[in-house]
Amino acid sequence: MLTSKSSRPTPERLLDAAESLMRTVGLANTTTKAIAREAGCSEAALYKHYANKEELFVRVLMERTPNAAPLMAELGAEHDERPVEETLVAIARHASLFYADAMPMAASLFAEPALLTRHREGVQQIGTGPHVIRDALAGHLRRERERGRLRPDADPEAAAALLLGACFQRAFFLHFSGGEVVRPVEEFASSVAGTLWAAIR
Repeated sequence: MLTSKSSRPTPERLLDAAESLMRTVGLANTTTKAIAREAGCSEAALYKHYANKEELFVRVLMERTPNAAPLMAELGAEHDERPVEETLVAIARHASLFYADAMPMAASLFAEPALLTRHREGVQQIGTGPHVIRDALAGHLRRERERGRLRPDADPEAAAALLLGACFQRAFFLHFSGGEVVRPVEEFASSVAGTLWAAIR
């Protein structure tokens, strides 16, 4: 039996509305008023469940993009017994696809400096931001170094920045120039992770 839109809990309807608008008109053009209207509730009701539009954006990214949960699971693994390179390949693949999915939603922010500033402040208010993924990967690599699976002088922060920076660049090229200028994601992930691993193993 199909569930009607109005029978879904208000937080879910708001998240549905936020995702729909952010994917169709972009983050810059998505307002809390528009989200509330799309969800069939008041703007006041939105603020009962979410601190701001930025929290909705983060929730859409982390709960409604298919590679977010697998990426965070890989990053949070405490005692990963797989070879480190294998884990890095998985992280690179999920990160590449996650950034490719997130970029179109967030790109409109960069057209308006004032809006970008408001977004940055809103994200800081809820204690998150894009650096969270980098910090999680650095923490994962630090744990691997402590286990003796990386070189003692390996720099986890630099390694995390290199791997995720390459994944973000692939997403940028994919959207800006098209799929023909990037390698298939499986090939890319294996190559970039293998190159990093050769430097830190």
